Amino acid sequence: MKQYNYYVYLLTSSENSVFYVGVTNDLIRRVIEHKIHRNDGFTNLYNVTKLVYFEIFSNVEDAIKREKQVKRYKRLWKVNLVNGMNAEWKDLSGQIGVTKEMLESAKLSLEQEAESVSVSA
Repeated sequence: MKQYNYYVYLLTSSENSVFYVGVTNDLIRRVIEHKIHRNDGFTNLYNVTKLVYFEIFSNVEDAIKREKQVKRYKRLWKVNLVNGMNAEWKDLSGQIGVTKEMLESAKLSLEQEAESVSVSA
């Protein structure tokens, strides 16, 4: 049986004014999806694409429990959480392995997918 890591992550806008807390088993893929606006929703609406915090878990139940806990935190608690790991509030995407080439490739795939949907419609 394959062993997965699970991640609780916190994204913010470029101005650090809006937070999004999520959980995933593939942090690189999920950050790329946010950055290229793969899915409609909150992060697209508020342009929340900067990874500023994450935690790693080996158990999915623990990760989900932590995600719910962090979501309940008041803004100041989230700010303190980020400050403890990333005091400069830098985008951590590069540190986890997201590259410019990966983003460009994902954008191209998304555009091609959209074109094929519009052609078949």
